[in-house]
Amino acid sequence: MAVWIAAAGAGAGFLALAPLAWTYLASAGRRKRADRVPHRPVAVVLGAAAWPEGPSPLLARRLDLAVRLYDERRVDAVIVSGDNREVSRRETDTMTRYLVARGVPADRVRADPHGYRTWDTCVRVRELFGVDAATMVTQAFHLPRTVALARAAGIDAVGVGDASLGARRRSTVIGYAREAGAAPKALRDALLRPAPAETGP
Repeated sequence: MAVWIAAAGAGAGFLALAPLAWTYLASAGRRKRADRVPHRPVAVVLGAAAWPEGPSPLLARRLDLAVRLYDERRVDAVIVSGDNREVSRRETDTMTRYLVARGVPADRVRADPHGYRTWDTCVRVRELFGVDAATMVTQAFHLPRTVALARAAGIDAVGVGDASLGARRRSTVIGYAREAGAAPKALRDALLRPAPAETGP
């Protein structure tokens, strides 16, 4: 009986971790350092919390990476994708202002105001903006899932992740923990390919 219980436990553990393993396998070789990422036409910056005074620290770090990629000519333009409703403090408006204030020309920044989930962002960037190759920019803990979903949506994606552990330890640890729960839904999205919550501009 103990052997069967152990086997059942091992099987359950495998099933629980398989979606997370998929995100790492699907993004293997495509998660790059900022100074080694190949050129792509556009960087896609995933949204995160905006505060009344501007982007949250984690979001600002993502945006700083996008500025670096643009300045080093590793991308030609930037798409910011997030929840631009008032309840979310206008994430994409906040992101756009931050980039422009740091030297990215306004005509090189485009906004997707309905990127409510990672899958939604990937599908909308592909279908509404016609993006077929991109550098996805987010935190390192979120990067495997982001690149995996972008590829599932039809984007030749590489990714650059902000290693935020040294600067925002608590938020980063929580972020890694959340990925285990988010991975099964990501795999389901990749397999079932649901329409995003908002399909229009």
